[in-house]
Amino acid sequence: MKTWSLRKGIGVVSALLLLTCQGCKSGGPKEDPILRLSSAEALQEGKKLMEAGKYQRAQEYFTHAFEVEPNSAGGREGLLLAADSLFLSNSVDGFVRGEAKYRDFQNRFPTSDNAAYVQYQIANCLAERMRKPDRDQSPSEKALAAYDELIRLFPDSEYLDKAREQSNRVRSNLAEHEFLVGHYNYRRRLMTAAISRFESLLDTYPEYDSRDKAIFFLARAYAAADEAEKADAAFEQLREEFPESRYLEKIPAQEEQK
Repeated sequence: MKTWSLRKGIGVVSALLLLTCQGCKSGGPKEDPILRLSSAEALQEGKKLMEAGKYQRAQEYFTHAFEVEPNSAGGREGLLLAADSLFLSNSVDGFVRGEAKYRDFQNRFPTSDNAAYVQYQIANCLAERMRKPDRDQSPSEKALAAYDELIRLFPDSEYLDKAREQSNRVRSNLAEHEFLVGHYNYRRRLMTAAISRFESLLDTYPEYDSRDKAIFFLARAYAAADEAEKADAAFEQLREEFPESRYLEKIPAQEEQK
């Protein structure tokens, strides 16, 4: 009985060894074919994939092109295109990872001819993660700072007009956020806080496209806080600056009689 058990054990071990050897002969896990490519080959293949709209796969080839020759012209191009492919994937993850890639390029090659473009794309990655006005505006604030940095560092950049256009979009979002916070305080009868928000909104974002709305509620907040003179001045400002505003109809009757 013991002899049979011993033979059975030896047979099991032998079978395991045979399987292990067969695994060795087959080469184990397959090697990623990308790893066999030179930087130039990976770059070329990545460009084909990008043209076909296969951004995720293209990014893998571009990253390899950079890792093989990080200090060559092809390597630098690979890093930049890897960032571009992540941005073009049009996803939150792509924008986050794309920003990181652009910043990596910026840190490694600060004097590159592509420096203005990289700064512009960093700002775009942040702007694309901008949240609705009633949510946290940290990405919007960072995006605005990034666009301002582009305008400051590269005043002759070809991306300047687009940066200003995008910056205005971000500023509009931030302005609406300020209004919503002010209006929330107004409804809660926290007039000091509401006045502070509305005043800050009008001073910081003079281009706000709902400026008449902000002036109207500022006037109402002044009135509720027993600051009659300031309320009168704000209502008068509304009449002068926005004679067609729908908020003129909402001015209290006693104010219209003055």
